[in-house]
Amino acid sequence: VQLQASGGGLVQAGGSLRLSCAASGRAFSSFAMGWFRQAPGKEREFVAAISASGDVTYHADSVKGRFTISRDNAKNTVYLQMNSLKPEDTAVYYCAADSSGGYNSGVYRRGNGMDYWGKGTQVTVSS
Repeated sequence: VQLQASGGGLVQAGGSLRLSCAASGRAFSSFAMGWFRQAPGKEREFVAAISASGDVTYHADSVKGRFTISRDNAKNTVYLQMNSLKPEDTAVYYCAADSSGGYNSGVYRRGNGMDYWGKGTQVTVSS
């Protein structure tokens, strides 16, 4: 499985961006997916996850109410809609896939459970 994230950029505080992650392979619809981010000098942190069918989602407290994860299995793509962006959202954003066939947000929140990772896209929010 190859994952390619896109949609990052420079935006002012309060603005919006939508990240996309395109996946190769026909098994995408059986994978739980997630978004993670890593700011300079900080550890990678969990942002959001979505089940294979898309009916279950989980968002980190730091982005809840501002970010929304979604997916389109017909397009092999997962999205992260980011609204009301803050300077502290500045980071490289990565998409990741869990090919186990399950979904466990508790595991994802600890940074585990994903076995495929994309290269990341930079999001910079200016104040």
